[in-house]
Formats: sequence, structure tokens, C-alpha cells
Amino acid sequence: MAVKTGRTDEERRLFPEFGKEFERPKAEEEILHFWKENDIFRKSLALREGGRRFVFYEGPPTANGRPGIHHVIARMIKDLVCRYQTMRGLYVPRKSGWDTHGLPVEIEVEKSLGFRTKAEIREYGVERFIQKCRESVFFYEAEWRRFTERIGYWLDLDDAYITCTNEYIETVWWALKRFWDAGLLDKGYRTQAYCPRCETSLSSHEVSQGFDQADDPSVTIRFRIAPGEPAGARPRTSFLVWTTTPWTLVSNAALAVGPEIPYVTVRRGDEHLILARARLEELDGEYEVVAEVRGEELAGTRYEPLFPYFASGQPDAAFRVHSAGFVSTEDGTGIVHVAPAFGEDDNQLGRRVGLPFLQPVDESGRLTEPVTPWVGQFVKDADPAIIEELKRLGLLYKSERITHTYPFCYRCDTPLLYYARSGWMIRTTQFREELKRANAGIAWHPPEIGEHRFGNWLENNVDWHLSRERYWGTPLPIWVCPDCGAKECVGSIEELRARASNFDAVVPAPEDLDLHKPQMDALEMRCGGCGGVMRRTPEVLDAWFDSGSMPYAQWHYPFENRERFEASFPADFIAEGVDQTRGWFYSLLAISTFLSGRACYRRCVVNELILDEQGQKMSKSRGNAVNPALVFESHGADTLRWYLITVSPPWLPTRYSDRGVAEVAKKFLGTLLNTCSFFSAYANIDGYAPESEPLEGAALADMDRWILSRLQALVAEVREDLDGYDPTRAARAIQEFVIEDVSNWYVRRSRRRFWRSGQRDDKRAAYSALHTVLCTVARLMAPFAPFVAEEIHRKLAAGRAGEPESVHLCDFPEPVAALHDERLEEEMAAVQRIVALGRSARMEAKVRV
Repeated sequence: MAVKTGRTDEERRLFPEFGKEFERPKAEEEILHFWKENDIFRKSLALREGGRRFVFYEGPPTANGRPGIHHVIARMIKDLVCRYQTMRGLYVPRKSGWDTHGLPVEIEVEKSLGFRTKAEIREYGVERFIQKCRESVFFYEAEWRRFTERIGYWLDLDDAYITCTNEYIETVWWALKRFWDAGLLDKGYRTQAYCPRCETSLSSHEVSQGFDQADDPSVTIRFRIAPGEPAGARPRTSFLVWTTTPWTLVSNAALAVGPEIPYVTVRRGDEHLILARARLEELDGEYEVVAEVRGEELAGTRYEPLFPYFASGQPDAAFRVHSAGFVSTEDGTGIVHVAPAFGEDDNQLGRRVGLPFLQPVDESGRLTEPVTPWVGQFVKDADPAIIEELKRLGLLYKSERITHTYPFCYRCDTPLLYYARSGWMIRTTQFREELKRANAGIAWHPPEIGEHRFGNWLENNVDWHLSRERYWGTPLPIWVCPDCGAKECVGSIEELRARASNFDAVVPAPEDLDLHKPQMDALEMRCGGCGGVMRRTPEVLDAWFDSGSMPYAQWHYPFENRERFEASFPADFIAEGVDQTRGWFYSLLAISTFLSGRACYRRCVVNELILDEQGQKMSKSRGNAVNPALVFESHGADTLRWYLITVSPPWLPTRYSDRGVAEVAKKFLGTLLNTCSFFSAYANIDGYAPESEPLEGAALADMDRWILSRLQALVAEVREDLDGYDPTRAARAIQEFVIEDVSNWYVRRSRRRFWRSGQRDDKRAAYSALHTVLCTVARLMAPFAPFVAEEIHRKLAAGRAGEPESVHLCDFPEPVAALHDERLEEEMAAVQRIVALGRSARMEAKVRV
């Protein structure tokens, strides 16, 4: 029954009504419109400008596909920290960025054009292909912009750094020139992980992102000792050798043994077999050990080649046993098959002892002449036929299958091959100790990532392979003279124009210069040594070098914005997924440690994977990927944000559950909004106006003083947790306070006070206390759930007593010591325990409450 107060409904409605949790998506769209129309983000920056700066670096997402559910947690953490620091009074500019180069973009365009090989790109035309890559990037950039805005992530999207612009590339060239001048950038020949589908090499940190389980052949082969060798004095003596890559056996050039490892000769039937004593378990059936020697005594023994394709015309070191320190007895037979073209240890041994380089495999991973029976077959597809041939020759001892961890291309899922190839690299091993010292000064969350995962990566650091045999990327600014071998590195557009225009046989660099292929490939230079024509090396740059250069390149430093760069270096805070420990986190550290002598970030928050309900990694191929746009439509962005931050700490794997998100909407947000609705409904009836009835001077009851004291404890706890970069702990504290302290205890115990007729002091005090609590909670949760916080602030506080128009223009709450009463909290806790025991006794006695 309506309460008659003598005022109209419109006069009574001082506080707008609150929607239900299922109306969140619509309410969020309205708040997005409010933010945009009133330019709230820019006002929040202007309000703090001139204050102490908090520097944040945005890790550039690769604009090659639509964002997924895992992008929500990473971007939410960044937004949360930046909003919190802003509300604490710091100036937090947030420049966005887009990673636009590299394989991800090329693969996306290849799919759209139906291409499967690089040859098809060349036939299509490199210039046309690059234009398609550029168009694809900016199509997806628009998708990412919409996604970013919809989740409430505040970034300066209109002044983003973009890695494919001339300005950005010029800074990257400047950085490369610094490495070049220090003698740390050069071309080398070594074994590299190679993707035969993409036809390009990958760096070690790219390889680390693509490991997965693979089912491969596991074969043990007889290598027969050549006639006349002492080790083969007994009839039919063979070395037993194990491998999981049968296709490399056609390129076998030697065998390797550990010099100090004990090896035994065993008699098994009418044959003799040699293997490490520690690996006798590899033998089938009965056998008898007839001799034992150390590995170094086997060195020099000649054996018969498995296949005839390279059997003749090889140096004396070929098809012999050699001692090598990399041999172990952890698996296999303790004797290693050596193919210098397909393994780093193999390659180094080959160089040391003079082995032939046998590489009958083309850039697409297909076998070539003289391996006639299998020419044109992809190497792994040829495995069964090669195994069958070995069986026919009587050389196959055992053939099984093995499930093991194997590297796949992290972009196209093709099994990687290890090729010995030439490529450009930065010798990061030359400043490994400096990298380790720089890492020691970074605050990692959680700490074990920096100490163990990232620390171990730096400890085992290898030189950074930079060059990619692709098209859409920053061209390596290195020109090479084919006549005398001279090399020059260009470090700026000005230097490029000067060098190219000084060569009379080439058209000067055009005014509308585009620092990409094929235009860069057309620019030639005069060799300062022999006077010949220098041409640019055709490779493009590893896109990780692009993204790792962002502290400098986002400002086009050192060519302009020197002061802006210096004010923004190093970052106080960065955050990305755990996979970036060997990606962006590493490239940032490697580049800045060399260029500036220190890490370019002080603090790093790492988030883990978002898994499905069964704990499986999400992927489109598995069909378990979640489209975040659908979640926004059904539950709202805040509901998802709150779920992801409270279900588990960000650095632990999170299982996504749509039911869990719905439960958050109902249990937490529903409780909070229902409490706000309860307040506004009765405050409207009684005409309560907080600006004319402040908390100070109100006749507070013990219940009011208790909830206000609990509120101060909450404020202190949330500030402490957020200062310690533990957002999950802070959010859970807010959630427990709202559900247990406010709704289940304070409101339920105080309802009769709100229901009473008249304008009693006790009722006004209850209104003041609950209003203070709800407005403070809105500010506390603003970094976590910016939409809900905004709605509460606008409906309960905005425009009243000088309150800002947006909660995001407010200061973050600080505990008020005068309102904190620890003794009262202890007494109330005792009452709550007694009530809980009473309820428990009633339940046990089956007496209704």
C-alpha cells in the first residue's frame, strides 16, 4: 500500500530507480553513451594532469583476428590498475598501440586468398599482397576498438602507436643501427626452428609458444660397422641408434658417443649390438654382454651408410663415430645419429670434425634429389616409407610410436623442422648478465614468474634470431655488396635518402616513401669499398622486435618527442599473459637493457590462460572458444569482469563457466543493486536528501556505527591489496562485505527502522549510514566494475553536495579513523557467532526460524 506523504510521485523521486541484474547490458550501453558525450575519460586525465605521473605501457595486440574471452582478463587488469592509480590522484596517460606486422597477419590474408604456399604470394604479387595485409590490419583494428570500448577499458585510441607506420619503423631502424654499431648484429649460420608452411625461421621465444603433444615414430636402427674395423671383429656387429625423426636418416653423416660413457657389446642370437650400458633396457629378449669399452675407444670407427644417396665422395670424417659432450643416456641407446643440416649440436660437431652438410630438403619441407624414392614428399609424410625401406634392408631393430612434446608453429600449427640456415641475429648472449641484473629489479606478480620462469629463460638465453623470410614486416635496413661482401646498416630515413640518392644508377627515394617491401627492395646503394651495387638483404624483421621497441618507437624517439619519451621511461606497470614471458616481456627487456642500460618496466602483472569448464585450453578448432560479445549481450561486461577477477587470481588458470558468470550477476551484482533499490525506494518515500542531512551529527545507532566501522576496515583492506597488486583479494573483500555485512546483516537488522512512519532521527541516521556505505562501495569497485559503479554514483551521489558527475572523477576512498571502532566490531562479531549457533541449533532440532 502506498504511503501518503502529501507530495507528488515526481517530487518524492529524489533517487532514480535501479534496474535488475538482467538489464545490465542495456544499462552499460547507456553509460558508454554518457562517458562519450561528456568526455569523462579525458576529464579524468585533465583532473590529474600536473600531478605525479604513473607510466603504463600498453602491450600491442596483434590486429589479425577478433578478440577472444582471454583478452578480457588481460585488458581488464590493465584498466583496473590504471583506474585505481588515477583515483589515487596520479596522472595516468594511456596510449594505445597496435601490433600490425608479422606472420599472424600474413596467414590471415593467405587464408582469405586461398593461398597455401609462398610461391602463390609471389605469383599474386608482393605489392598487392602487402596492401591486403594493410587492409586486414585496419579492418581488425576497428573490431578491437569496439571490443576495447565495450569492456570499459579506457585507452587513448585516437593517438595509438601503429607498428607499420614510417615513424615507428624509423625508430626500429635506429635501434637496430645501435646494435649494429656495437657489433652485436650480424649474419650467422646455425640451426634454427623453421616452419615449412610459412617458409620462415622462428626465434627461440616464438618456438617456446608452440609446444604441444605429438605422436611420432620411435625407431631404433642398426648401423653396421664397416668390414675391417676392430669394433666389428665379431660377425654382424652394429651400433644401435634411436631417433624420432626417421626422415633425417637419409642425411646421416656420423654417429656420436659420450667419451666417458660405458658402452657394451651384447650377443643377441647371431648378431652383436653396441649401445650404452645404462640403456640395456632398450633390448628385447635375451642377450649376453660380451665386451665393455668407454665411448672414446669407439671414436673413429667407420660404419656403413644406411642409404646410397650420399655414400660416396664424402670427406674422411663422414660415416664414422665421434666423441661429443652432448650425448647422454637419459633416453634412446646412448648413441646419437648426427645430421649436421638438421640439429644445432649436430651442426657444431660437423664444423668441428669436418662432416659433410647433407640437406636434401627444400624450403617447403619436401625431400629433393638425390633421395629419388621420396622426392616431393613432405618429410614427416615420408617417415613410414623410410621405415619400411630400413626394414627391408634388415636395418630396423624396433619401430614404435611415441607421444612427446614437440614444437609447432604457434601461428599455423605446422610441425617445425630444425634446419641449419643462415640468418641475421642479435648476440643477446653477449649481455646475458646485464639482462639478469635488470630482471632482478622488476617486481613480478606472482614473484615466481620473474624468479623462475623468466629468470630461467634469461639464464639459458640464446642469440636472438631476427630475420624472417616473409613479406609484411619491417624490412631489415641492411644493404649488402654481392661483389666484395661489404655490409651497411641504415639507421634513419634521412640516411636512407642520402645513400640511395647518391647512387646514379638508381631512382632517388620517392617523396611518398613507404618503408616496406617491395619499395625498399628497389633501393640500391653504391658500395664504399669496391664501388659495386649494394642491395638490401631481402628479409623482414621478427615482429617481436617491433613490439619490444614500443617504449621508444611510440614517440618516434630519438627523432622527436624526446621530452615525452623521457617522461614515460621506464613504465611503472605492464601486464600481459604468461606466454609473453618469452615474447613481449623478453623483447622489451632485451632492447631496453641494451639501449638504456636498464629494464623499461618496473612492475609486471602476469595473467594465465582462460580454460573451458573441463579445464581444456580454448580454441576455435576444439569448438570450445567463447565469444565475449555474446557474454556482453547476455550478462554485461561488468559481470564478466567481476567473475574473472574473483573466481581465481589472474596468475592462475581460470575455468570459464557461463553458469558462474550468471551466478555473479545474481549473487553479487543482484544483491548490490537490490540493496540500492531498497534504499532509493524508501529514501524517495521519506524525501531523504543526503546533502541536507550529512552523516556528521546524525544520531547513529550501534548498528550504523558498526557498518561504518566495517566500511573503514574494508577501505583499508582494499587499498592495501590494490597497492600490492592483488586485485582478486580486494574484489573478494568487497563482495563479502556487500553480501554478508551490508545485505544479510545490516539491512536485514535495520529494515524496521526504514519501515517506520514519520521522520525519526533513528530513521534519518539509517539513511545516512546506508547512503554513505553504498556510495563508498561504488568508489571502491569503480576500477573493477566501472559500469555498475557509475550507475550507483549517478543515481545516488552525482550532482549532490558538490559530487563529481562521474564516479571515475572521484578520489579513491581513504579510511576515516574516527569512524573505525574495533571494539564494536569485535562485539558485533560475537553477536553474529551467537546467532549462527542459534540457527544451527534450530536446524538440528528442526525448529523453524
